[in-house]
Amino acid sequence: MPDVAGGEPMQRPLRWLWLAAAWIVLDLGTKALASSLLTYGQPVEVLPFFNLTLLHNTGAAFSFLADSPGWQRWFFAVVAVGASIGLTYWMTRLKRDETLLAISLALIIGGALGNLYDRLVHGYVVDFLSFHVAGWYYPAFNVADIGITLGAIGLIWESIFEGRKQARRRG
Repeated sequence: MPDVAGGEPMQRPLRWLWLAAAWIVLDLGTKALASSLLTYGQPVEVLPFFNLTLLHNTGAAFSFLADSPGWQRWFFAVVAVGASIGLTYWMTRLKRDETLLAISLALIIGGALGNLYDRLVHGYVVDFLSFHVAGWYYPAFNVADIGITLGAIGLIWESIFEGRKQARRRG
């Protein structure tokens, strides 16, 4: 039966959690590899604008709150758990044609839980991807961060084009 807001409910929307699980495995695997092969803080040039540099981030994106006395570890852990629960609930409400939204939510969940693992086990997030140009370095990041970023881009894309989808449903 169609939803009043338009569109049939997605069949088994939580099946997309396999993508979150795969992203967690990819993230933790690359972090373990980086931790075992790289020396902390020593860049390994891959391309003229890209290094592999093992770093530990006790803060959030761009090392936000990294200098705080430790409470941020638990704060970001609670945020990751809350966001993952909320996004999983959102996933259960998806419509059949919201595949990009399902992928986006799964990538954010996978990224959040990958970084959560680091925070709980190590007390910091392992970062190792470092881009730079003309002496300017973008903050190092990891595969979990890529998932969160791609997921956020997907959410933005969906929000921009949602009006068009609703018009097509009505038209």
